[in-house]
Amino acid sequence: MTHQVHAFEPPERFVAGTVGPPGERTFFLQARGGGRLVSVALEKVQVSLLAEKLEELLAEAQRRFGVQLPEAVPVTGDNDPLDTPVDEEFRVGTLGLAFDVDTATVVIEAIAVGEVETEVELADELDDDEDDDEPDEDLDRLRVRLTPEATREFIERAKRVVNAGRPPCPLCGQPLDPVGHLCPRHNGYHR
Repeated sequence: MTHQVHAFEPPERFVAGTVGPPGERTFFLQARGGGRLVSVALEKVQVSLLAEKLEELLAEAQRRFGVQLPEAVPVTGDNDPLDTPVDEEFRVGTLGLAFDVDTATVVIEAIAVGEVETEVELADELDDDEDDDEPDEDLDRLRVRLTPEATREFIERAKRVVNAGRPPCPLCGQPLDPVGHLCPRHNGYHR
């Protein structure tokens, strides 16, 4: 079976965004560049984890390789909606991160859901000579190469998107719907 690698090195725009009302949102990573637009669906927790791990990767690159990191991006970054049409190319199963020391760029790879899933991994360099017996080599993927500045902008937007959902219940922490929810701390009574 053939697979597609959607490579953006670098993209004109790379963002996390959502479609739908709070509580029913679908999360996407979207890359645009060279007249192409690619959107891949993923879970909210994957977006949150991606932002967290990218921060760790930047800090590690600064510590180990002396990479100059930009200051925190102001809140007035890219707040535009996702570009349309938002057509899902695939659903993300695995996220891979690497820091390429030669070009001082961050590489993000989103790999389609397959039969075998692995955890998010951090690597020092992207290795082009990967083993041929890799279980996900025949899966579609989105590969994006970002500067540390663009990575910082992506992190800030991803955090805003994740936090823009339903507010948490002050008692149990579960998301509150507009009509309330059955709070376990109130023995199932509406809150």
